[in-house]
Amino acid sequence: MKTKTILSTVMIAALALTLGVTGCKKKKAFKNEDGQSSADNRSVQTENDAAVNDVNTELGKTSCPLYGRTTGASGTQGTNVLYSILGITSVPYVIDTTGAYQGTIKLNYTGVTESNRTRTGSIRLTIVNYAQGKRWKQQGCVLKVDYLNYKVTRASDGKSIELNGSQNITNETGGSWLELLWLKTQASLATSVTGNDLQVTFDGDKTATYNINRKFTYTVPGGILTCTGEGIGSSDGLGQLENYGVTRDGDAFTSQVTTPIVWNWTCGWWAPVAGEVNIKVEDKEFALKVLFSVNKDGDPETAGSNSCPYGWKVEWSHKKKTNKKVFGYL
Repeated sequence: MKTKTILSTVMIAALALTLGVTGCKKKKAFKNEDGQSSADNRSVQTENDAAVNDVNTELGKTSCPLYGRTTGASGTQGTNVLYSILGITSVPYVIDTTGAYQGTIKLNYTGVTESNRTRTGSIRLTIVNYAQGKRWKQQGCVLKVDYLNYKVTRASDGKSIELNGSQNITNETGGSWLELLWLKTQASLATSVTGNDLQVTFDGDKTATYNINRKFTYTVPGGILTCTGEGIGSSDGLGQLENYGVTRDGDAFTSQVTTPIVWNWTCGWWAPVAGEVNIKVEDKEFALKVLFSVNKDGDPETAGSNSCPYGWKVEWSHKKKTNKKVFGYL
């Protein structure tokens, strides 16, 4: 009887010690949280959006062989429509069309610095089943996008991210930015972006893995190009994921879009004017709740404001405590 009593006492003490250690770890994790996972996620999505915009720009030109014709000169220069409207005149990339007869072109980035960003490397675009007559303006056309040491460096502090890997862009509605923006023959354009194991290297050191699953719907209300982004992926029973994978620290994560993310060409793709996401990192008892379009104090920007929002806010809560951090878009 005494032996059983001693064993029970030891087990209770061990359980109490385990719970105490676990509680301390959770409290420490909450206290040490700095929102870095949310900042990394925003950086990846921002640069992915910038690349997709360049893709849409080039594929929306009748001179582009991938749009629906078979001609094109090697080494021509490309000027992004959105860049032009924002008053950016430097050429961000040069187009290599030497593989156009096989349905492939390449955007080679020139390293010019605009909007606090310097881009180098290349993005290769290939129409799937090009030889069978597939062209970008057709509904259901699939474009393979290969990131080849595509690196973006922030001029203000030298921080960078580099993308390597592949993803597919599917034209869900048919048409292109040509029909949407210039010919005005369609009211909206929808595309989906999917891809597994996109390798993202931060500041030339730590690497994360992203599985991208997003849908973009482009409209032109009041003559302003507007993009609405949704999460279409799922993992472990969780839906509406814009991406999931492994953070730079080796932890599994998910990013769920709880309110569609919206940007327009007035403020740029890097500065969403609406949207919310919920980021969960493995083994953390709290989620990182991200709210886009806030001022420097973290308060939501007033709807209809003539100025663009300062940035976005991330909050995390544990028990009765809540911490937050505000990030600027640029």
